[in-house]
Amino acid sequence: MPTFLLLNSGIMWPSVAAGNLDLLSLTIFVILTIVVGAVLLILSELLGPRRRDPEKETIYECGVPLLDSAREPFTVKFHLVAILFILFDIETVFLLPYAVVYKKLGIVGLAEMGVFLLILAGGLVYLWKRGALEWD
Repeated sequence: MPTFLLLNSGIMWPSVAAGNLDLLSLTIFVILTIVVGAVLLILSELLGPRRRDPEKETIYECGVPLLDSAREPFTVKFHLVAILFILFDIETVFLLPYAVVYKKLGIVGLAEMGVFLLILAGGLVYLWKRGALEWD
């Protein structure tokens, strides 16, 4: 059964336990973010310019008229570089939590992170030697 706080104004407010306060503030933040985003989209639609300009509707590529079809397939090299980028981006995702708690992990955590980085560095050297990072 929830407990209530009686404020000076006479309004009864439910009291929030310390553990639920983080969840409550996060929920309020998410709701406010969605509301502000929706309001801004609606306002831009209502207050934005209504006239259509044929010049603005044309397809362009970096300010230059389109030279070729945009429906041509990408090369395998493009996809390989994209996958490698994601791989080494995930490395950063694993490094950030370690950077936060490295003092608590001590020398064991340092050794584990060293092994992790050596494996990734070995993979990078392998890809470099195989020519996967060359863009021809």
